[in-house]
Amino acid sequence: MVKVKVKIVSMQDADKFNKICSKYDCDMDLQSDKYYVNAKSIMGIFSLDLSKALVLNAATDDEEKVKKDFADFIQ
Repeated sequence: MVKVKVKIVSMQDADKFNKICSKYDCDMDLQSDKYYVNAKSIMGIFSLDLSKALVLNAATDDEEKVKKDFADFIQ
């Protein structure tokens, strides 16, 4: 499991983030406080308060690939 703090600022960011998540075969969840949503769901992403800190939980062991793919979003 790879966990990284991410920041999504705009609708364009959310769309780009969602498209990257969709390329993964593993589960990808976004966590905001006690709420978890499927990061592959654009509606799920928009249901979160994007002004708060988000944590991407990726069910993979390839931390290097996740950090490379999401470099634009990592805080």
